[in-house]
Amino acid sequence: MEETIKVMVADESHLSYVDEILDTIEKAAKIRGTGIAKRSPEYVKQKMLEGKAVIALFGDMFAGFCYIESWSNKQFVANSGLIVVDTFRGHGLAKRIKKFAFDLSRKKFPGAKLFGLTTGAAVMKINNELGYRPVTFSELTDDEAFWKGCESCINYDVLKRTNRKMCLCTGMLFDPAVDTEPIS
Repeated sequence: MEETIKVMVADESHLSYVDEILDTIEKAAKIRGTGIAKRSPEYVKQKMLEGKAVIALFGDMFAGFCYIESWSNKQFVANSGLIVVDTFRGHGLAKRIKKFAFDLSRKKFPGAKLFGLTTGAAVMKINNELGYRPVTFSELTDDEAFWKGCESCINYDVLKRTNRKMCLCTGMLFDPAVDTEPIS
């Protein structure tokens, strides 16, 4: 199945998938009981129009998604909103999407540190394979706009209570100045 799923940069032709993407992300977060920063349809559309989103399609069926955000004057970049539709799980699609987003991020922001926050073991494993390493939150962006995005997460109280020193998420970082690029 994975060969027939196309992973590509999302653009204007994919705007019709925005509601389905956001619904899929929200449902997955509820099922897993994990936190996730919510994004508006307008925000996701803008990411597509800027060439900062990755979409996976099986024919014209939505299969997966991820988007790119830059912070701290483009010194930090996050690949966020990674989601794979249940039907397409178990075929390595999340890894393909994440690798595509990683490569797109490195191309668009070659000197930036790539980072992410996650509670998911599968995403941690993928990040590790891409060369990310676990870090303390103090090594991540100090951009207030990024941390404001965490306010919509169900675990925000933990982050707030600890003055952004820790949360249920694990912070992971790829610093091109010190970390090794993944092979293939």
